Amino acid sequence: MRVALEYGRSGLIVNLPDENVAAVMTLREAEAVENAAESVLVALESPIGTQPLRDLAKGRKNACIVVCDITRPVPNPIILPELLAILASEGIPASQVTILIATGTHRPNDAAELLQMLGEEAAAGCKVINHVCTDDSAMESFGDSPNGVPITLNRHYTRADLKITVGMIEPHFMAGYAGGRKMVMPGIAGLESVQAWHSPKFLEHPRATNGAVEGNPVHEEALWIANRCRPDFIIDVALDKNKKIAAVFAGDMEAAWNAGVAFVAKNNTVEIPEMVDVAITTCGGYPLDLTYYQAVKGMVGVVPIVKPGGTIIIAAECAEGIGNSHFRDALFRVGDISTWLERAESGEWERVPDQWQIEELAKAVRNHRVLLKCDGIPPEVVDRLFVTPIASIEDAVQEMGPDVRIAVLPKGPYVIPVVTPPPSDNP
Repeated sequence: MRVALEYGRSGLIVNLPDENVAAVMTLREAEAVENAAESVLVALESPIGTQPLRDLAKGRKNACIVVCDITRPVPNPIILPELLAILASEGIPASQVTILIATGTHRPNDAAELLQMLGEEAAAGCKVINHVCTDDSAMESFGDSPNGVPITLNRHYTRADLKITVGMIEPHFMAGYAGGRKMVMPGIAGLESVQAWHSPKFLEHPRATNGAVEGNPVHEEALWIANRCRPDFIIDVALDKNKKIAAVFAGDMEAAWNAGVAFVAKNNTVEIPEMVDVAITTCGGYPLDLTYYQAVKGMVGVVPIVKPGGTIIIAAECAEGIGNSHFRDALFRVGDISTWLERAESGEWERVPDQWQIEELAKAVRNHRVLLKCDGIPPEVVDRLFVTPIASIEDAVQEMGPDVRIAVLPKGPYVIPVVTPPPSDNP
């Protein structure tokens, strides 16, 4: 069986024994809209749960538009011109619009990336700022949440007359789904806020996983915090298998996002009748698989369908290597990951950016063998990342014997895999 995996920009073809493949778990077909710009405009004019954007913009002097960073393929060059045209028609020219890049704790995006992400009109006409979570001078405090999370948010957003977020809805391995409230928390939050929100108190909850909203403490905390300084209007898109716009959900932060989640859940949840010995997955290709930090999402996403003691094979190019220096250095300091996890659960965890991804990595490797196919990190370095480097997925599968049952997820974390046993014939 020949399967095309999402890998970097060019993809990766693997050939697997037909008799071993239990399922190729792909997204349901969600067709791209015929006219993406028109679909965006319709959504802006007929939003869900709130007034049209042009009505909200009347009388406002300036606006802040929060957008995703380079790791998310949001089609901003299609969305932003329609949005900016409406703002300009209501007296907010591009010169009075700040585009705030919701980096969370990720690195800033450079000029070439900003042009690629935003399009020429927005990149040139608006003030563009990368959120820097460690810049306390750029933050405004909103006290603590009931769960003790300190709330600091970027003041370019909090002080704006009109607050807008532009994102995408996709499965998220901690918060259930991306988009909506996550553009505020953690997108433009301070480091201390993100650290507390990403602590074991939230992440170790069984509902803190892909596709889970109700009862998910990571989602609920992000929503509570976003409501402290709620966006006036959101625009979230769902994408098809080619990363084209399949649907646009605009309007109220909760109502529009909930409608989008229902759409994505229908198309991204894929069932399999029983757990498998091996899952072959990805991190969704470029731009999500730029780093090992991001690749952890692909590993964790398949844990629910792989038998304890089974194998996870992930193909992630990792063109930019491991990730930022905080994550890399913290990961290299881990001796035994099980011991590290025990210490983290007891409150002895490092207060450094992105250390929580080590906790997510532990979810994948503590009960499974993880093999990594990548081109951006040397094998001798991969050996230090609690996974095993492989040069060929085919060779790795061949060494597993003739009876292994394999599930393949070409688009990795964009799919929510669920084990649903067939109905019993017994009354």
